[in-house]
Amino acid sequence: MNKEIATAEEAIADIRDGASIMIGGFGLCGIPENLIAALVASGPRKLHTISNNMGVEGFGIGLILEAGMIAEHTGSYVGENKIMERMILAGELKVNLVPQGTLAEQIRAGGAGIPAFYTPTGVGTMVQEGKEVREFDGKKYLMERALKADFALIKAWRGDRAGNLVYRKTAQSFNPVMAPAGQITIAEVDELVEIGEINPDQVMTPGIYVDRIFESPFSERRIERLMVRGGEK
Repeated sequence: MNKEIATAEEAIADIRDGASIMIGGFGLCGIPENLIAALVASGPRKLHTISNNMGVEGFGIGLILEAGMIAEHTGSYVGENKIMERMILAGELKVNLVPQGTLAEQIRAGGAGIPAFYTPTGVGTMVQEGKEVREFDGKKYLMERALKADFALIKAWRGDRAGNLVYRKTAQSFNPVMAPAGQITIAEVDELVEIGEINPDQVMTPGIYVDRIFESPFSERRIERLMVRGGEK
């Protein structure tokens, strides 16, 4: 089955107001830049976004926030985006902060059809508030609910027209676990190849989890915090 879509705009055209959207990547690495830009141009409102972080001002996921499109966000890290900080303090944005490992497992469980799981992470802290606590083998655990979304926007290095994907480096973080957790999963790839050109042993996300795929016209690949070593004296 050929799942290729010509443009990012066409790929996200049916994302409407109030949709829940998972967005892959870690910081500014491995984010679906073109899908995000197309989503901002389309302009759906009252979105519930799920991502590890909110990126930075003026780029990536931060653009969705700045456009006033997000009503609620679930993620692990918000420290790089000052606009998000201001909105949280002003009560303009609902944010659900989740330990990073718990977030990854919530998404993985959602894709695997597991409704909930127990983890020791957060026991005895603010994370525990309002959650079921059970004891196993003398140790306390919190029950965490799985996460799924209407759409998952992910980024891969290489993909074929059937949706089989290969990731590189940091893009291997949240993108692979989000693919099965979206009711509709849209993949942006650097290189789109014919079916059969990817060695089956190298496939990281099977095409059965991908509904639409398109080739990026470009990727800026910004560096979140550029640090350089000074010259030797």
